[in-house]
Formats: sequence, structure tokens, C-alpha cells
Amino acid sequence: MKALTWQGKRDVRVEDVPDPRIEEPTDAVIRVTSTAICGSDLHLYEVLGPYLKPGDVLGHEPMGIVEEVGPGVTRLKPGDRVVVPFNIACGSCWMCDRQLYAQCETTQVTAQGKGAALFGYTSLYGSVPGGQAEYLRVPHAGFGPIKVPATGPDERWLYLSDILPTAWQAVKYADTPPGGTLAVFGLGPVGQFCARIGRHLGAGRVIGLDLVPERLAMARRHGIEVLDVSELDDVPSTLIDLVDGRGPDAVIDAVGMEAHGAPLGKLAQTAAGLLPDALARTMTDKIGVDRLVVLKAALKAVRRGGTVSVSGVYGGEVDPLPLMEMFDRGVQLRMGQCHVRRWVDEIMPLLADDADPLGVADLRTHRVPLARAPQAYEMFQKKEDGCVKVVLEP
Repeated sequence: MKALTWQGKRDVRVEDVPDPRIEEPTDAVIRVTSTAICGSDLHLYEVLGPYLKPGDVLGHEPMGIVEEVGPGVTRLKPGDRVVVPFNIACGSCWMCDRQLYAQCETTQVTAQGKGAALFGYTSLYGSVPGGQAEYLRVPHAGFGPIKVPATGPDERWLYLSDILPTAWQAVKYADTPPGGTLAVFGLGPVGQFCARIGRHLGAGRVIGLDLVPERLAMARRHGIEVLDVSELDDVPSTLIDLVDGRGPDAVIDAVGMEAHGAPLGKLAQTAAGLLPDALARTMTDKIGVDRLVVLKAALKAVRRGGTVSVSGVYGGEVDPLPLMEMFDRGVQLRMGQCHVRRWVDEIMPLLADDADPLGVADLRTHRVPLARAPQAYEMFQKKEDGCVKVVLEP
């Protein structure tokens, strides 16, 4: 089959790889009909290369049609249309019983000290072949895949794989009081959904911050108040002044480790990337740093006693935080990989509604064949051609 493989920094290629097959009784194999490029895939394109090897298949936002199931899978059958969550969970361990699916104890990558295995996401998370491919083997298929109706375009359901529940969890963790103010840093795909979900769940005011014109315009189309951070000298002070001199009740960081405007963090990430992989992995694990400009701005902008919810991916180990200020201001901080299946039952009725209350039909800006995935990665990484979200078609 054809699949997108990692070959090196900023080097991904579509190659022939072996077809997946049933390896365990609880496996399924799906024919992928749509698979998206996630913002966190760009971390593999740039920062997390030391944890990949040439030929690794990328991608963790797939959906498709079930082709085959193992003898231990009874709730799926060939022909079912499914969305595959990015994290792999058994559904029955101690963590899964508590709906902490991203920490599944059956698939935890304990050798790396990490949580549940992920599709297409480095040796840190199990080196499981990903979904930017024509076919995908799905472990623990008795629990993970989400059955969706046979009708409607893929993009009505596709975002259940990651970014929609990730945004839903971020908003839930932010815990904005009814009628309160939510600020969302970063209006990429997750940030777009955070802003829309925030309004849907009762925030009286939602402010989105970014510097990419197309992202700001998209958020504005959905009734979000926007700020272009490139025009602001002091983002936290601006937000505090805008919201009663106190700041927003809740702030979401939907950016993560590769924020703009953090030259020292970028330098450290670049330096680590120039080292041999074994040494780079050791440095990242022990003394890794992130670009914290957005997280620090979020912590300084939120009102006293407010909550900062982090959905952007971070990977540092010695990142300095303004702990004295956080403690004095009583800031609550919540974060973590999304527990996808935890939120599906709440989200599904909104996707089934033809009125499209979350605007899922207005997110994807580019749909391209899998063969053009390398060009799509470059375009997405450089934010060219108005690119906000790319969906690949195998």
C-alpha cells in the first residue's frame, strides 16, 4: 500500500510499505477514506525527529471503512464506517474505567515513561504505524473505533479522531463560568474549535488570538472576537484591560511547544535537532525546553483565581514557569492528552445536527490526494495559501 513515511527533518515521502494485517484477535484493519494532518504532526516534521526512524508511517487522524476484524472483535463488522481515535485504549483497565483513556494501562509505553500508545507518533508512544496511508491496523478495535453513520461527507465525522474532542476537553478543563470570558491563544484547527465550543457551552465572550490573517478571518466568521497579536505590544496587559481590568475567567493555550516569538527556545530545539539521535533524545528527555511565550502570556493574562487549560503539545523537562506569580494569583492549570472516547457521546448529537452548530464544514481549507502529502506538510508548516486544515485522500 501507499503511506506517508518520515525520512528526516522536513522530509516526508509517500512510499510503498507492507499492507497491514490482523496480528491480534482484537485487531481490525480499515481502508482509510480520509486522514488529516494535525498541528502536532508538525512537531514530528521539526522537533521530535530524534524519536523517529526512516520509514515510520505518520498520521493519527484517520477514518474509513472496516475491511477485516479479528475473532475477538464483536462490535464491528466489515463495511462499518468508523473514525479512529488517535490514542489506543483497551477500554477496561483501571485508567479506562475512570475514562482516562490517554493513560490506558494496557497500552502505556512504560519503557519511555509515557501514557497510552498513539498512532503514528514516535517511539515515545509505541512506534505504532499511523493513518496517513491507504490502510490501517487498529489495535483494541473492540473499544477504540467510533462507528458513524454511512451518510454525510467524511469531514462531518473525521475530526472526532482528535481535534474536536481535544478542543472539547480543553474547554471543559477551562471551566469558564456561564456568561464569563474565555480567551483562546492560537486559532489553528484546535483553537478554532475551542472558540466555537466555548460559545456553544455558554461563555458570554470568547476572544481568539493569532497572527495569521486567514485564521483570524475564520474565527471572525463564527462570531469570535479576535485580536491580532502582531499588533499588540503586551498581550497579557491588553487582555486584562479588555476584560474589566481583571482578565479572562479562563484561557486556553492551543499553541504548544513551537510558539512564535521565543528565540531562545527555538535555538535550543534547533541545537538538539543537530545532535546524533541518541544524544538528542537524552538531551530532550533530561533538559528539553519549549518555546513558552504563549503559555507564559496565558498564565499572566488569566484573572486571579482563573483557569489556564493547555491543549497545545509541550515536551520540555526543565521549562521555567512563573510559579510565584501563579501561586499568588491562585491560577489553576489543567492539561493533558485528550481522552477521546470520554467526550464522544456529548459531541455526536452536534455532528448529527444538519445545522452544524460547531461549524465542522468550515474548517478544512485543503483536500489533497495522499500522493501530495509532502507538499501539503510544507504548505501547512509555512502557513501558505491560506492553509488552516489539510485533509488527505488516500
